[in-house]
Amino acid sequence: MDNTTADQTVDYESEEAHAGGLHGSTPAAWTAVTIVLVGFTVGAIAMVMGPNWVLFWISVGIAVAGGLVGKVMQLLGFGARSSDHH
Repeated sequence: MDNTTADQTVDYESEEAHAGGLHGSTPAAWTAVTIVLVGFTVGAIAMVMGPNWVLFWISVGIAVAGGLVGKVMQLLGFGARSSDHH
């Protein structure tokens, strides 16, 4: 068939995927992104509410904490996929 999006599949077990093609698919990355997303959501709510500057700065702290939590988890060994331990 021709090169349409319906014909394109991703082989997650390919050599490219093991070489870093799935960058960020780790517990540390998922946790960091989730916490930062919560921080940005709280910040958006704070801006809509007035703006509520106290809540906004709390949200900035949450977002920064998300990055720190992700880095700490990475250093504790949660930053590597199970296939990276060959």
